[in-house]
Amino acid sequence: MIVALPAPLPTLQSDSASGVLIAIGEIPGGGQLHLMRYGEDYEILLGEEQLMGSCASRSEEALATQVYERLGERARHVLIGGLGMGFTLAAARSVFSKEAVIVLAELVPTVVAWARGPLAHLFRGSLDDPRVLIDMRDVHDVIVGGANAFDAILLDVDNGPDGLVTVANERLYCAWGLRAAHAALRPGGILAVWSAYPDEGFRERLGTAGFAVEELSVTPDAVGEHMPDIIWLASKRA
Repeated sequence: MIVALPAPLPTLQSDSASGVLIAIGEIPGGGQLHLMRYGEDYEILLGEEQLMGSCASRSEEALATQVYERLGERARHVLIGGLGMGFTLAAARSVFSKEAVIVLAELVPTVVAWARGPLAHLFRGSLDDPRVLIDMRDVHDVIVGGANAFDAILLDVDNGPDGLVTVANERLYCAWGLRAAHAALRPGGILAVWSAYPDEGFRERLGTAGFAVEELSVTPDAVGEHMPDIIWLASKRA
């Protein structure tokens, strides 16, 4: 089900010890996200944990560009799980075919509202691209309801293959969830998963679910020393 985008929410300005609190968003099922500004940079926090930030985009962009390098023009129906700061979506718009359909599944309506409001300068009209369809549902539900529907599934909904934002996200990374993703892909399709850290157990689960697995290490483009981000490219054998 494709539903209308929520209207931009009013913002608040509140000084904190390390930045300015711009807005607060409720997570369906419980919990809050905080949108923070640090000078010209923005972060979305869950408690003390940074989920996403505007100061680095290389690995989030690679989630889309590396899939395109492997699928090319065959990628006509793409699912992106998690809007974040919009870097993966922008890269997908840049590389995938003009005939491609890009379904963006986002669980938290406030994140979409921020993309139209205080973060609009980062998104630069990505949500207005006619190829982009916004589905305000848990990406797990989109995957389960889409057997043999997608050429690529790009997941960046947590900091790694576990349920950080919501415990329900663990369904995406368990053996059952990976089998559901395998079923949702067309032959030769790719499941791409972003992570801030390596996880050998997750790589093994991908293989057990029937994928041919490639693991990429991507050095973030943020200032300072950072551990490489990880992208798993799991291909459904044709």
